[in-house]
Amino acid sequence: MTKPITSVAAMTFVEEGLIDLTDPISQWLPEFATPRVYVKGSALAPVTEPATEPIRLWHLLTHTSGLTYGFHHTHPVDAIYRAAGHEWGTPKGLDLAACCRQWAEFPLVFQPGSEWNYSVSSDVLGRLVEVLAGKPLDEVLAERVFGPLGMTDTGFWTPDTDRLAALYLPEPGTKRAVRNDVFGKLGTARPEFLGGGGGLVSTAGDYHRFTQMLLRGGELDGARVLGPRTVELMTSNHLPGHVDLEAYGRPLFAEMPFNGFGFGLGFSVLEDPVKAKTLSSAGEYAWGGAASTAFWVDPDEDLTAAFYTQLLPSSTHPIRQQLRQLVYQALVG
Repeated sequence: MTKPITSVAAMTFVEEGLIDLTDPISQWLPEFATPRVYVKGSALAPVTEPATEPIRLWHLLTHTSGLTYGFHHTHPVDAIYRAAGHEWGTPKGLDLAACCRQWAEFPLVFQPGSEWNYSVSSDVLGRLVEVLAGKPLDEVLAERVFGPLGMTDTGFWTPDTDRLAALYLPEPGTKRAVRNDVFGKLGTARPEFLGGGGGLVSTAGDYHRFTQMLLRGGELDGARVLGPRTVELMTSNHLPGHVDLEAYGRPLFAEMPFNGFGFGLGFSVLEDPVKAKTLSSAGEYAWGGAASTAFWVDPDEDLTAAFYTQLLPSSTHPIRQQLRQLVYQALVG
């Protein structure tokens, strides 16, 4: 669940006045100065047109940039990503800066700001954070988030490999969980690619401190990471007209349901519990990880919940919604 952490780090720079939500990212990442948008054609021969406006910081935070993921398998641009080695990982030998230069050369799936699409936006956000700070992403996250919150067991790798949980995949046919040590060992050494969209390893205790900081308006145990108004802005629905993802998103994989959920600056936001068919409170904000991890924050109930499994991908089992039902049916008064 790296994306919300990267988003929080990015917003510390907004608070300091070093960047504005409406600033074009090309001011710091010039490779994105002239994006082009897919119009028609195949992955091998796409027809494109110039973007009508630049990719801005808020586009990255809200996943409305027009970028995509290779693992979606729903659009010709997804295939362009896969052909270049961007699917459930990145090409060997490329760091975050090099990957961003490649993504900038690919067409956007749509005009920036016109739709929602789960994408490498958070990874590009991580690169933007690196440039703003003049430091690698792991150092920025340690200084601005992990250090202040006492998250001593969180980073892009751990030398304490005996404590690292195994990762599992569903076996084709039987769907039984089988170990995948190729993916599971990625957290045992410093990776070439430090992505803002994934790759952190952590503990339940550490991530609980992160969610508690959010619940308390950006502060925990005397350490303030963000101002309360910033947290409020991040956890509001930024989709135009307060529509949900069903109306504004693309019908593909994401880390939350679409019906009744909007999207803020790095978090899903529950707009309509009735439409979402959930016991949760309106205003709940949340996110999940690719290996079926999940968290949510419910300010109305003064509640945070987090769940950690190691099953990839997260769409394998509906356990996230079942957890919500168990939690909320236990609340009385």
